[in-house]
Amino acid sequence: MSDHVVIIGGGPGGYEAAHVAAQLGARVTVVDTDGVGGSAVLTDCVPSKTLIATAELMTEVSESAELGIDFSDHEGDAATTIKVDLAKVNARVKNLAADQSSDIAARLDRDGVRVVRGRGRLAPGLSVVVSLADGGEETLEADTILLATGASPRTLPSAQPDGERILTWEQVYDLDEVPEKLVVVGSGVTGAEFASAYLALGIPVTLVSSRDRVLPGEDADAAAVLEEVSKRRGMEVLGESRMESVTRDGDTVTVTLTDGRTVQGSHCILALGSVPNTADLGLEEAGVATGDGGFVTVDRVSRTSARGIYAAGDCTGVLMLASVAAMQGRIAMWHFLGDAVAPLDLKQVSSNVFTAPEIATVGWSQNAVDAGEIQAEVVTLPLAGNARAKMQGVRDGFVKLFCRPGTGIVVGGVVVGPRASELIHPVSIAVHQSLTADQLAQAFTVYPSMSGSIAEAARRLHKV
Repeated sequence: MSDHVVIIGGGPGGYEAAHVAAQLGARVTVVDTDGVGGSAVLTDCVPSKTLIATAELMTEVSESAELGIDFSDHEGDAATTIKVDLAKVNARVKNLAADQSSDIAARLDRDGVRVVRGRGRLAPGLSVVVSLADGGEETLEADTILLATGASPRTLPSAQPDGERILTWEQVYDLDEVPEKLVVVGSGVTGAEFASAYLALGIPVTLVSSRDRVLPGEDADAAAVLEEVSKRRGMEVLGESRMESVTRDGDTVTVTLTDGRTVQGSHCILALGSVPNTADLGLEEAGVATGDGGFVTVDRVSRTSARGIYAAGDCTGVLMLASVAAMQGRIAMWHFLGDAVAPLDLKQVSSNVFTAPEIATVGWSQNAVDAGEIQAEVVTLPLAGNARAKMQGVRDGFVKLFCRPGTGIVVGGVVVGPRASELIHPVSIAVHQSLTADQLAQAFTVYPSMSGSIAEAARRLHKV
């Protein structure tokens, strides 16, 4: 009889693991609570990037005058405003998320994966007790269990969302009317993305950052470009401003800072980080260790401290990206079912901040170089000199490459600019395959193209 794999959670870590396990001949059951695809598909990654796609178009339109595009109304007068229908935007967002969830569910069905609707909990003897959505319970005996329960937006007692004007990032898609003024609390990736998107949609935005700059965890040069561009486009950025409370009085939301200042708006988005969905999972009884913040502790092949139990995705707190969650889930199944497997290497993970401009990174960072964690030569090439960038009216952004002295092997990179999420891929391949800067430089690029700047940066790392 084939091994029975039970997966608690239907997000990227769960459904990608299910595909691998089914491919390798296992019998697979996924216990899903909120909908296949998890928060990544239904309330987080897919919805937010769909919203941002509209914001990107608004940015392109609003800055198209220098390209010779003139918007006029039906009487020939110049159009003075471009408006967004937020109700239509959010309806599209939710429909696309639902369609994506349905597509994932259909593929799981084709792979022979059983999906059980309900909430799972670890039980003695490597089993899972499911409180079924339709009532009653079912016990699933397993040969291995994968925890992929994800995480939820962090809130504070002094800043409680009401789902109407004080919102987490999961609640913004119920907005039908355009906010008169939006306050975003938190300048990490989530806060920066929503602040950038809503600014592009024509909404006045104030970003409250407890740190001295936006995106404190990202490349400092990249963050500086984003902050400068955001301010130029009208965003108010309050640095070193820690939130104390968020309150609502009718149609007005007030954010009170720890120094006594207040910021008012019609709406507020709380981007305060995430907490793992690990409550009432039976972790302690099963011997599954957790670390700071309650995140499940795993090794590089996704094993927990309990034999036969793996974990993947945001509930582990390793690196909260859908791509990492999916890889953790695959690695867990490859490892358990005896297929070829390589441990997770976070230095090969490419990531992107979907702001305007985008910020994409892979491999070793400038912070690591500055701290002496790795020796690397660095070249930064502004996009302003790129022919395609000039044609498209792009002035902001750059390409930065890191390579090892002596060998010239590319160990990291940063791209800041439009579609940086696409431009980072050749750098990601170079890092993954340990290519040298010369090898990266000698691959043909199209002229004119933004990717030409990656090859040019690599050429500047050439040593005679």
